[in-house]
Amino acid sequence: MNKNILKFFLLLVLLTFQGAIAQSDNVKRKSILDLLSKAGEHFNNLECKESLSYAKKALNSAYEIEDNQLIARSYNLIGLNFEEFSDYKKAIGYYSKGLKFANQTENDTLKGWLHNNLGNLYCYQKIDFAKGISNNKKGLAYSLKIKDTNEIVFSYLNIISAYFGKEDYKAGYPYLKKVEPLVKKVNIMEATLSMKSLFGSYYTHKNKFTEADKAFKEALKVSENNSVEFLDANIASLYEDISKYYLKIKDYENAYLYLEKHNVLDHKIYNLARTKEVNLAGSHIELDEYKREIDKIENEKLEQMSRLQHTRLIVVMFIFIFFILLLLVYTLYKNNQLKKKSNRKLKEANEELMIAKEQAEEASLLKSQFISTITHELRTPLYGVVGITDMISDEHKELKNSTYLKSLKFSAKYLLSLVNDILQVYKIEEKKIVLENSIFNLSDELNSIVDSLQFLAVKNNNQLLLDVDESIPEFIITDKVRLSQIFMNLVSNSLKFTKDGQVKICAKLERNEASFSFITFKVIDNGIGIAKEHQKKIFEKFVQIERKEDDYQGTGLGLSIVKQLISLFGSEIHCESEERIGTQMIFTIGFDTDEDHRNNLLKNLEVDFSEEHTYRILVVEDNKINQIVTKKILDIRHFESVIVDDGFEALKILENEVFDVILMDINMPKINGFDTSKQIRKMGVNTPIIAVTAFDKQEIMEQVVASKMNEVIVKPFEPNHLYRMIVLLSDKTDKKDEKEEIKKTKMK
Repeated sequence: MNKNILKFFLLLVLLTFQGAIAQSDNVKRKSILDLLSKAGEHFNNLECKESLSYAKKALNSAYEIEDNQLIARSYNLIGLNFEEFSDYKKAIGYYSKGLKFANQTENDTLKGWLHNNLGNLYCYQKIDFAKGISNNKKGLAYSLKIKDTNEIVFSYLNIISAYFGKEDYKAGYPYLKKVEPLVKKVNIMEATLSMKSLFGSYYTHKNKFTEADKAFKEALKVSENNSVEFLDANIASLYEDISKYYLKIKDYENAYLYLEKHNVLDHKIYNLARTKEVNLAGSHIELDEYKREIDKIENEKLEQMSRLQHTRLIVVMFIFIFFILLLLVYTLYKNNQLKKKSNRKLKEANEELMIAKEQAEEASLLKSQFISTITHELRTPLYGVVGITDMISDEHKELKNSTYLKSLKFSAKYLLSLVNDILQVYKIEEKKIVLENSIFNLSDELNSIVDSLQFLAVKNNNQLLLDVDESIPEFIITDKVRLSQIFMNLVSNSLKFTKDGQVKICAKLERNEASFSFITFKVIDNGIGIAKEHQKKIFEKFVQIERKEDDYQGTGLGLSIVKQLISLFGSEIHCESEERIGTQMIFTIGFDTDEDHRNNLLKNLEVDFSEEHTYRILVVEDNKINQIVTKKILDIRHFESVIVDDGFEALKILENEVFDVILMDINMPKINGFDTSKQIRKMGVNTPIIAVTAFDKQEIMEQVVASKMNEVIVKPFEPNHLYRMIVLLSDKTDKKDEKEEIKKTKMK
């Protein structure tokens, strides 16, 4: 408790002491300002001894409290006194010192004074007009900055006097015109007297003697009201200017009269006694300056002595540090050698890695080319197999229920799904899949999936059920193909491993967020179930759990594809299963249900097949089987088709005929589909071109755009998808001027 009281007492004493110091400084500052005021009054009355005495006291006190502003003001007054009595070298020295301290403050008025005083001294005494005008202009800049009209007036007058002093009347006159209204506004005797005298000098130079006479008389009238000795110097200058004026007009009597007046007044101001007083007072100030310099030197000596006392310790420490540095340098050298050795090994390893990387990239490229080529080569004949199977079924109704025909069609579609699965896994791994939005009814799509998988449900005597929440929006926007792939794989997998049971697809609206609807899907079966130790493995590639001889064939890629496709939708799949009880596959996806977006997409989907319309289709296809299949597909809708074997034949026929749509194969001999399309566009033909290819759509999209083709359809395809594409593209194209364009091309 006693310690706390002592601490509080010491703190109180400290605060009181600090407050006393601050109060003491304020008292001194007030005293210095009073001294400067008295010095200024004596200077105005040309009492230079008294002025310098007060200025000296003010300077010493200002140094004691380290007040830069007051130091600068003191030097300014001392400089004015020395300038007044023609000791210009000392005056410049004191002004320069004052400016040094003023620049350490934020007092722009003080900076302006000192620049103007320096400028006037350089110019009036014809020491250096360039330096003088430069300082006067800096003084004007500070005056304008602080918006002090009086200071602005005197800054302008200083600049004018400087230019007139070097007889550059042309440069000075614009400033004289600028200052005239300001002088009238401030109505200061010194400013008015100076301005009238300057006008007199200007008109004298221009030989406008009437105006000059008038200006000088007005100046004399102003001087008659003077009661301040400080203005005697201005009046003396006025008498000198008037004497020059009378001399120029050859009025020698008046010229002599005013020259005599100038000399009398000048003698009055600068008499010998006053000059001695100024020199004596100046000597005292210089003595104080010397004392300050000596004190400064003594302090520096004391500091040097103090430093010398520590020299031995520093030398010892230096030697110690030197040895440590030597040791450090040696260590760094050894480390550098080890680093170089490591870098060599690292460089060699990097080179090996680069070679391995290049080999891996080459292998990846070969893999991509291989998969792309194999996919194309398999899809092309499969298109023929599936198409001809449909043709046989349509032309021979008695074979529609043939088990052989169904097996053929099923095998072809299975082989196609196998090819698609392999390609799908590759594309997902290479991150080449991009979701493509389309609008559709979720309930209708799930019903289509249920219908297409009924044959598999019947095979194992299963019930395939669908439960769709009625609150789900009528239309959703997402990638319909990828979503269908997810359900086809999940449902077919459940049906394979369930016998005499039930598989159910559930879709329930979880929540709505902004323009998105989040729907939870479940595929539930009461089949054989999955053991806990296998539940994580089932989503890996080529994994098949407890496969038996009578199992539905498969590659073990289905669930791996499902997991990766669901991740593309920004979600995850969860498996809940018990052996001999059943399995649930659960995932939630957010779908775009924005009304404006939905309406725009719906407009583009509206295709009317109710009205029969004959479309002329040019089929560019080199494969004879595919020609037959494509023609048959078009004949079903009564579309007129013309078939050519290659791109050159297509270009030739387009010179004379107009078609609604062109179906263009890509991989053809002589000239491929892309180059053919480019040539068609160069002919000025705007007929929509649909690329019919066995290549994957995303692989060729860049080339499709470059060759100005309109759409892509991948073989084998659903005929209705092709019909819809033909109708949409044909209706959007304006063919009014196409015949005229063909005629012009032929003429050329």
